Amino acid sequence: MRKLTIGALALALAATGCADMSATQQGTATGAGVGAGLGALLGAVTGNGGGGRALGGAAIGGAIGAVAGNVWSTRMENQRRTMEQATQGTGVQVTQTADNRLKLEIPSDISFDTGRADIKPNLRPVLDRFAATLTENPATLITIVGHTDNTGSDVQNDPLSLQRAGRTRDYLSTRGVAQNRINVVGRGSHEPLVVNNSEANRARNRRVEIFVAEPQR
Repeated sequence: MRKLTIGALALALAATGCADMSATQQGTATGAGVGAGLGALLGAVTGNGGGGRALGGAAIGGAIGAVAGNVWSTRMENQRRTMEQATQGTGVQVTQTADNRLKLEIPSDISFDTGRADIKPNLRPVLDRFAATLTENPATLITIVGHTDNTGSDVQNDPLSLQRAGRTRDYLSTRGVAQNRINVVGRGSHEPLVVNNSEANRARNRRVEIFVAEPQR
């Protein structure tokens, strides 16, 4: 129990210690704290070395967490603000995720028609501005996730969602973003935001999500 308490303490310190830190420091500290907590728990589970083993696990886990975490840097914050301004009134949601990634959630009314993977004209200006912010911050990595509603079967929806993500990647690459920075994923209808019980809800579930991460180095 004492060893588990050390892990919990490490996680708590990571959370409370971020209060007076900059955004960049918070990203590093959160990664380190989570790593420390996991390391302490690992020490508690795998050995009988007492508090020393748990503390050693916390130290190792902290180092791993600090390296593996994402940084919310000044560049990332500037990118968020720029995209908030660029997407104002479009329905695109721009947020910072809990793991310090920038997220753009693009609804179906400006992204793709039902059953299609062709990018709508209204989405192109958004992607143009987004591509400009990506070229200004070349250290970032991008993940594009396509989603569909439950109309049709998985045989149709799974490749369609991947095609939508791929078309978004291809468009960004024509605007100067290197394709090797971009990972594409298709989720089909397997991760709905809401229940697919109305046309309005199905429209919400047809979406593309773009995540931008600046890994801790």
